[in-house]
Formats: sequence, structure tokens, C-alpha cells
Amino acid sequence: MVKGLYIHIPFCHQICFYCDFNKVFFKDQPVDAYIDSVGKELALWKEQGALDQPLETIFLGGGTPTSLTPVQLEKLLSYIHRYVPMADDLEWTSEANPDELTRDKMQVLFDGGVNRLSMGVQSFDEDLLKRLGRTHSNTDVGRAVESARQVGFKNLSFDLMYGLPGQSMQQWEDTLAQAFAFDLPHFSAYSLIIEPKTVFYNLMTKGKLNTVTEDLEADMYERLMNEMDGRGLKQYEISNFARPGHESRHNLLYWDNVEYIGVGAGAHGYVDGVRYSNAGPLKKYMEPLDSGQRPILNTHEVPVHEKMEEEMFLGLRKTNGVSLLHFQDKFQKPIQDVYGSILEKEIEKENLEIAGDFVRLTRKGRFVGNEVFEQFLLA
Repeated sequence: MVKGLYIHIPFCHQICFYCDFNKVFFKDQPVDAYIDSVGKELALWKEQGALDQPLETIFLGGGTPTSLTPVQLEKLLSYIHRYVPMADDLEWTSEANPDELTRDKMQVLFDGGVNRLSMGVQSFDEDLLKRLGRTHSNTDVGRAVESARQVGFKNLSFDLMYGLPGQSMQQWEDTLAQAFAFDLPHFSAYSLIIEPKTVFYNLMTKGKLNTVTEDLEADMYERLMNEMDGRGLKQYEISNFARPGHESRHNLLYWDNVEYIGVGAGAHGYVDGVRYSNAGPLKKYMEPLDSGQRPILNTHEVPVHEKMEEEMFLGLRKTNGVSLLHFQDKFQKPIQDVYGSILEKEIEKENLEIAGDFVRLTRKGRFVGNEVFEQFLLA
């Protein structure tokens, strides 16, 4: 059963140097027609019966949803209300750039039902921000948080980044200290991954990117975990920290491996046991919808062995880990029958542990999570 909805807004006023998401410059793009296409795609899902039950979460991502004007945002939200049934305790998140988050846009979002803002702050070192291709300043962040609270938003989150080119431990500590000063209930913090087709990738291939060492990146991650823990922000997933009750319920849908609809250019979804992705280029996304067709690029019916793999490598991202009972109920097999040798090996390495009903990463294992996850994909 579908529990969440992701909507992709691919427009940006500035392309960050590390970003490999599906995005285009806002200028001269058919933005209003794109929003209409999102409405058409939602209508098709409604007709197919996938939107019959109230959803628990909605997430507006990108790109940058706050690149839209207040009028465009209002139009987008009206389509969502028209086609999407919502639970009484719905979590509705929008990603946001601090410098684009005007009071008018926040009012439209809040009045339209959005109750959580995830701000892309990344760093409080303004020199590093410029090197990332970010356009906001620390002043923008302060103004955005103050205005958001005045409008009525209580559930706010910052995205932060570490392991940035040329970043020192002192710069990372300063960013954390300034982030904590806002007294937010949620933080996400990611190490930089250099992806193909990005400015950073091109610089790296030319030897012009001053990347940090693996040891320094690991030290930054350790400092992050210690600082969050010291402030009562529980690490509930490898890169996410929250006060109790403020975990991102939408992202937990992904890690719990449950079904969700993805709408928009390049969006991915998982419905009725089928993973799918939409066409990414705007024209290829919009044209099929004009003819009443979904803009599918590809589909994959997930066989049972892949569902079990996904249950492990997604579920182990969570600090609680994977429930042994839930695994057995879902797949009618004990987890040890499927992955016994891997579990034994990783427990021996002290990367995994079994605590009550859960198998989970140890603190040591969090530093090598990807290596642990790979074991389940190779099984």
C-alpha cells in the first residue's frame, strides 16, 4: 500500500557544483506548463486507484521547490489538494534554499498545508559556500528561520555537508556550532560524494579539486555524531539526527522499504511491487501527459530476492536496524536462513550486532556502512 508521495521540481536559479539531481536553470523554462503536467500525472494516479487511501507523507524536492514564485507554488499545492487524500497527521515537507525562501512563499506553503521545511544550508563558512556554488549567505539563513517561525513553522531541518574540498575540522566545528545555535529539532548531514557530470567531477579529473583525506572525513563524521548526541539529537539513520518525534517520516518510508509514488520529471517511485522512473528531460516528461499517458522511462518488477536485499541495505541505514520478526513475517523465512553467513562475518568484524529483535550497524559499522551493504547485494 502506498504511504507517501514525492514530487520533483527540477528548476534551480543556480546549479550547485556537486549536484547530480535532475535539474535545469529556471530561466526560459515552461514552469507553469510543468506544474500543469504534475497535476495531470497526479490525476492519472488517482484514476488508477493508487491515491484512494490517505497518505502519511508528502515531500516536495528538487531541484528547488522554492525556485517557484508564490503564485506557482499556490497552483502546485492546489493540484495536490485536488488529487491527494491526506491523513490527519500528514507530514508535508518542502525543500528550500534560504535565499529564495521569502515570507510570501513561506505563507503560501504554510497556508497550503506544508508543515515541515528542510533548508539546504550546507555550511556556515561563506568561502566554502561560494566554492560549492551556493548563493545564500548566513544572513539569509537567519532571516529564513526567523520568518518561518513567525509564519508558524515549528518543524525545521538543516541539510549540512562535510568532507568538502579544502574544508578543515575547525570549519566543520564552526558550522556545527552555528547550526546548533538555531535550536532546530532535526539535522541531516552528508559527506560529499563526487558524482559524474558535475562541476566538481570535472575539476577532480583535472586534478584541480582539493579533496579531504578519508581519515579527516571519518574524524568529521565522528565529531558530528558526538556533537549531535551531546545535544539530545538522536541519530536515527546514518546521516540523520532528530529530537524524539521529529524524525523525517517521509525518508523513513524509503528506509522501511515501503511503497510510495514519485511524480515529476526524473522522479522514482515504488508501487504494487514495481519500481519505476519517469523521463527526465522536460519535453519527454510533459508530452506523454498531454496525451493522457504516464511519462515512464523504465519499470522493474522487484523479485523476492531483491526485495530481501533492499530490506537489508535500506533498513540497516536506520540506527535501529532491521527487525528479525518483521523480516520473517514479510518473506516467510528467518533472516539467518537467507543471510546467516554474511551476518556471522560482519558480526565477527564488529560491523553488525544483534540487539533483541534487531540486527543493526555498530558504531564502528556506521563508518563502513556502504561496504557492509554491498555484502547483501553480492549474496
